Amino acid sequence: MVENRSDTFDIGGELTVHRLGFGAMRLCGPDIVGPPADEDAAREVLQRAADLGVDFVDTADSYGPGVSERLIREAGVADELVVATKAGLLRNREGDWLSHGDPDYIRNQVLVSRDRLGVDQIDLYQFHRPDPDTPFEDSVETFAELKDEGLVAHVGLSNVTVEQLETARDIVDVATVQNRYNPGDTEADRGSDRVLDACEEYGIGFVPWFPLGAGDMGDTADVLAEIADTHDATPEQVALTWHLQHSPVTLPIPGTSSVAHLEENVAATDLELTDAEIARLSE
Repeated sequence: MVENRSDTFDIGGELTVHRLGFGAMRLCGPDIVGPPADEDAAREVLQRAADLGVDFVDTADSYGPGVSERLIREAGVADELVVATKAGLLRNREGDWLSHGDPDYIRNQVLVSRDRLGVDQIDLYQFHRPDPDTPFEDSVETFAELKDEGLVAHVGLSNVTVEQLETARDIVDVATVQNRYNPGDTEADRGSDRVLDACEEYGIGFVPWFPLGAGDMGDTADVLAEIADTHDATPEQVALTWHLQHSPVTLPIPGTSSVAHLEENVAATDLELTDAEIARLSE
C-alpha cells in the first residue's frame, strides 16, 4: 500500500507535516498559464495526495494566475493540509516572470489568495522573489505585518541568498526558505548549499523547487539511473530520497498532474539509500 512514510518537520515550530509534500504548479495549464484541460483530474490529484498522507502543499498566486489556489479550495483539502502560497512574482504577456515586492501589492494579494483558498488565515505565506525595485526590508516588513495581523500564520522566503535570509530574520521569524536545489545542479547552480546550511543551523524548513531538475539532471542522470537499478526504483524516486536523507530540514515538493505519477513519488518514501550513494549524489 502506497502511503507517505517520510518523517515529519515542524514548520515554524508548530505546523507538523510529513517532509514529502506536493507542489501544485503543474496543476495549471501549459506554461503555468490558465486552467488545466481536465480540472476534475487536477482536483483528484489533490484529493489523492491527502489520502496518501501528503499534508503539505505549495502553490503561488502567480500559478495560473490563481488557478492552483482555486483548485485547492475546490478539491476540499485546504482545511486538511498545511497550505503554503506565495506573492511577489508576476507574469507578463510574453510569459516572463517579473518580481513585484511593493508592500501595497503584497497586502492586496494576501486577501486575494485567502479568498481563492477559502481560508481565514494562510498557513505559510512566502515572499516569492526579491524585487530589485523595492527595498528587500520593506517587502519583508509587510509580510511581518501580515503575520502580526493574523492574516498569515508563518512567513517564508523564496529565491534568496544567505545574506537576505539573515536580513529577513532581523525582521520576522522565517519559517521556510524555498530555493532551487537538486542533485543534478552544477556547482554554480548549487549556491543554495550555504542557504541550506543556514536553515539547518536555525531550524528553518528548506523547500527545494525543481527537486527533480525538471527532468534534466545533467551528468548526474547516469548516477541516478545506476543507483535506481540497484534499488529497483526510478531515478526520480532516488532523487527524492536523496533530498529526504541529505538534510533533515528539507521538504521536497514534487509536482504532477497525474495520480499515477503522484503515487510513484510518494512510494519513494519507502526507499533508503546508503551513505555511499548519498555521497555520490552530493558531489
